[in-house]
Amino acid sequence: GGRRGRGEKGSAHTMGLGPGDESAPRGEARERSTRVLSIQSSVVSGYVGNKSAVFPLQTLGIEVDFINSVQFSNHTGYPSWTGEAIDGPQLKELVRGLKDNNLIKHTHLLTGYMRSPTMLRAVIDTLRLLREKNPDCIYVCDPVMGDNGALYVPEELVPIYRDQVIPHASVLTPNQFEAETLTGLKIDSDADAVVVMDKLHAMGVKVVVITSCVYGEPDTITLVASR
Repeated sequence: GGRRGRGEKGSAHTMGLGPGDESAPRGEARERSTRVLSIQSSVVSGYVGNKSAVFPLQTLGIEVDFINSVQFSNHTGYPSWTGEAIDGPQLKELVRGLKDNNLIKHTHLLTGYMRSPTMLRAVIDTLRLLREKNPDCIYVCDPVMGDNGALYVPEELVPIYRDQVIPHASVLTPNQFEAETLTGLKIDSDADAVVVMDKLHAMGVKVVVITSCVYGEPDTITLVASR
């Protein structure tokens, strides 16, 4: 599901990820190695969400445990799609299984496309659990909500992202429309982008990457970042 086939991002560079310390003793390196819990969409045809994030991270030597927030035939930029989405109670049940078997050992949480308020709130509960085990757990949030001036998730998700999710995020990676939607501000220049990023910082997020701004030259896409 999610955005435009360009999909949710899972960049290892954005996430500050890397494999374990190769110079450390074998057991110590394994204990400190990066382990990601990725809760994102998956599609049969195309590359978005977990379909585009998991394999690249694994090729970098990073362990990835993944939960598909939806399993769709194709991303939602097409005229139609089929498939199913999981809800908050289902996510909590999966995470409970990890907890019961002492498998909550993650250094990073990565989230993308969600379809319901219960899923977003379950993500917050999941992050709380991960940080109980590892207070330094980094949360990379891609607030996948829409693009090109239109939402493709229920509108009720916007205030939940703004008021309940973003304050806990370490890294936020919205596109231009999502950044504007979350802040209520327009981006028509580099200066506007800085103002928007400052407002997102004020909400509590440490690192902001606006992934695709279009202003000025019509054929130019600008990425802006701030920390």
